[in-house]
Amino acid sequence: MGRIRAAYWDPEGSRYGVPTWWWQGAPPGYATRRQLRARGLRPGGQPVAAQILWRGVGGTRVAYLYRLDLARPKRTASPAQMAAISRALAARRTCPTCGIVRDYFIPRSLGECLTCSPVLT
Repeated sequence: MGRIRAAYWDPEGSRYGVPTWWWQGAPPGYATRRQLRARGLRPGGQPVAAQILWRGVGGTRVAYLYRLDLARPKRTASPAQMAAISRALAARRTCPTCGIVRDYFIPRSLGECLTCSPVLT
């Protein structure tokens, strides 16, 4: 085991407060938030169970790990929530000046579509 790995190896949690491993050194049964999301899960209110430390740009980086056995399925949006999201996204694409629904979001800096904006003409 190299010096870097030895510095970040604390499976009992005596040095860092929670069990700690180096990059790609965690045992099975733990996952990051992104890994949980890829499996269709979420932490579900559980506390951080462990962490991974590694040397990165700007110093030591950390990734928190959660237990897979305590993870819960992701919540899905209701039909009413999906409809509200669709309306909100459509409002962001609708120009207040000409009323045309564009295929891009209206820039907030301009306040109107690129065709109506006097800045770009």
